[in-house]
Amino acid sequence: MSIARVTEIKSSSTESFDDAIRKGIGRAQKTLENVRSAWIQDQEILIDESGRVQEYRVHLKITFLLNE
Repeated sequence: MSIARVTEIKSSSTESFDDAIRKGIGRAQKTLENVRSAWIQDQEILIDESGRVQEYRVHLKITFLLNE
């Protein structure tokens, strides 16, 4: 029987949501073993005074299996 755990990560990028997701998952894989899936709980953007997107942010839930 496998036991999984879920942890939350917030990640950001000046490029895109996709880049923010990749950075978040990459960071999780450096610390956690057996990362199996990710769920994007929330997305948001920061907008500067001129109306341009300044930053893309994602709130991820990462699922990983615990070691036996």
